[in-house]
Amino acid sequence: MDIDKYKKIESATYFGQKDIVKVGLVLIFFIIASIIAVVNGYPVSSPIVLIFAVVVGGYMALNIGANDVANNVGPAVGSHAITLIGAIIIAAIAEALGAIIAGRDVVDTIKSGIISPHAISDSKTFIYIMLAALTSGALWLHIATALGAPVSTTHSLVGGVLGAGIMAGGFGIANWGVIGGIVLSWIVSPVLGGIIAMILLLIIKKFITYKSDKRMAASRVVPILIFVMTWCFSIYIVQKTTLFPITLQSAALFGFVIALACYFLSKPFIAKRAQNLPNTKDGINELFTMPLIFSAALLSFAHGANDVANAIGPLAGIYEAISQNASAMHHGKASVPFWIMLIGGLGISLGLALYGPRLIRTVGSEITDLNKMRAFCVALSAAITVLIASQLGLPVSSTHIAIGAIFGVGFLREYIKKRYVNMQQQIIDAHKGRDEEAMQRFLERFQRANIRQKKIMLKLIKNGRMNKKKAKNENLSLPQLKKKEVKYLKKTYKEELVKRNAINRIIASWLITVPLSVVFGAVAYYFIAKIDLLHI
Repeated sequence: MDIDKYKKIESATYFGQKDIVKVGLVLIFFIIASIIAVVNGYPVSSPIVLIFAVVVGGYMALNIGANDVANNVGPAVGSHAITLIGAIIIAAIAEALGAIIAGRDVVDTIKSGIISPHAISDSKTFIYIMLAALTSGALWLHIATALGAPVSTTHSLVGGVLGAGIMAGGFGIANWGVIGGIVLSWIVSPVLGGIIAMILLLIIKKFITYKSDKRMAASRVVPILIFVMTWCFSIYIVQKTTLFPITLQSAALFGFVIALACYFLSKPFIAKRAQNLPNTKDGINELFTMPLIFSAALLSFAHGANDVANAIGPLAGIYEAISQNASAMHHGKASVPFWIMLIGGLGISLGLALYGPRLIRTVGSEITDLNKMRAFCVALSAAITVLIASQLGLPVSSTHIAIGAIFGVGFLREYIKKRYVNMQQQIIDAHKGRDEEAMQRFLERFQRANIRQKKIMLKLIKNGRMNKKKAKNENLSLPQLKKKEVKYLKKTYKEELVKRNAINRIIASWLITVPLSVVFGAVAYYFIAKIDLLHI
């Protein structure tokens, strides 16, 4: 056997060993979760159902961590603000803390009224619907993660609830108005996230990177962006973690005070740091490293507080039902014991650590190239959009928002680059038959100019006439760009800045998430009801 074949076998064996270790850790998690449930959950009417529900709920939490958390840390990893290992550690801790500390809200186990709780005839039907929804949602998330497609965990669970509900009580059990809102969110979430991200990137370009003195501009603008980021996160977290009811106005005022303190603390640090950086876009880009890391941590905390409900909400409802308390079925809500939140938080963190890297790479680098400025725009856009949507009651998806923001940043860059190449072509066309060295110097100066200077320089070549006296003052050089090369450059920019194959794959997965989850939910309910777990 030659060395190459031996290395291939050795590599395949190594990856197989890694998979075995991962499966082993998952099984250990299921065993620990079951023990926690047995110790804290009794007495219940059906221990088998409790253990089965805990395992399925833990499986759902694992898949949420593997798929959904990538949206929070992917941009930070893709922009090289933090390493993959560092991002996983920060996100795992923040997700667990968010789930345990801020996840104590009353959880809607019927998932936003997707089916009518009054149409469910008995607690057994309710339990089987929740088990089927968890099973189908987790299964679809597992498949989507394997395919490298970031999808909405909320939509996956909603589809499972709908499919199981229809199988249990017919089409009349569904609230089709709510389903229409979910379909609307497929459009609202990515579009809103993309628009806000584009606006933020334009602000950074206009007020920082297009300025001659980028360091001075960054010293003024970056602390303001940190203020906005802190304010948004503070409002959301205060509303999620407070032990007492708090109004939006009170949360906004409290958040404003925290954000203002962060502004004044960060301003001198940013100014000092900026003076030690090159007066270039790449140099100023470094100022966004720490804000980006903090935003990833805060997004993970908020995600743990909010989306852990997709795993523990149905589990809490099942637990309350088999604890011989039927209020969960009638009200569609269940208070969540600490041990259930613990299982959800640990499951999300473990899923992220074991299976999250693939989706983190997809979100961070496979859609479009993200530097720290662009990644910060994505993170801040997600925070602003989720906050606005939650106050307006819009049924948006955090996954769709984050991916939409990345699309928005990429398409904006594509548009700007296309305009830039067109401007270069104007310069080249204006120099046909003229001094090529002057054209090359002018192109180089044009490349380094800010947006205001570019407009002035383009006026010099209006109607194809070049002001030679001013052109000779441009003392720089650039290799000549021929017309065919410029056309090729346009096409290359378009393909590289936003990868079309990634867009097609992600949009296709979004469109089939709810329909496929409906089918999975119906099939899961059929088999669970056929087995009749409550009577085993």
